[in-house]
Amino acid sequence: MTRVLVSGFEAFGGGRSNPSGEVVRRLVSVPQVELAAAGVEVRGVVLPVSYRASGPLLMEAIEAHSPDVVIALGLAEGRSGITPERVAINLDDARIADNEGAQPIDEAIEEGGPAARFSTLPVKSIVAALTEAGIPASVSLSAGSFVCNHVAYLAHGVAEQRPGLRAGFIHVPATPDLVPAGSSVPTMTFDELERGIRLAIVTAARTTEDARVPGGSIH
Repeated sequence: MTRVLVSGFEAFGGGRSNPSGEVVRRLVSVPQVELAAAGVEVRGVVLPVSYRASGPLLMEAIEAHSPDVVIALGLAEGRSGITPERVAINLDDARIADNEGAQPIDEAIEEGGPAARFSTLPVKSIVAALTEAGIPASVSLSAGSFVCNHVAYLAHGVAEQRPGLRAGFIHVPATPDLVPAGSSVPTMTFDELERGIRLAIVTAARTTEDARVPGGSIH
């Protein structure tokens, strides 16, 4: 069995929920027959939207579960599909405060760390699998500079230090409950998101060499 740790976030910025965290709760609350049949065992953790606390809690979960693959999820409201992130940058620069009121400006995540770290997930293969299944998806080249990017940078760093561990970040779009009626903001249902993330998990677990195809956008 390939053990996959999936993380998501709690609600933030006045939102009633966060689909990334809800997907994780769904994945761990009911038996995942499809994933088990594919040789995948899933563990999950929901992280606080906190620059201070999110990284240590993710590291605790990695220590507790010893995963082969780490897939961190986060909300990118305004995006129209599921977007695996290819790169995270060594920068905390918050447009809004996190849930603890912290709003860093132009701060390094790791002093002396590399300017950027790349995902070790097969991001293009994930997008290809989702697209083939009729689920909107594309490779993203910018995880921003909020807590999502912070967690992605740290997760990529752990993968660099642990031979055999692969890690990366995937943004998901808003769900209908987060968007006012009549809004033009694109959404995906929880069922569609869960189906897409299950497929991303299986693809990441089975694929060690990414597809060599063009793709990538800063959204």
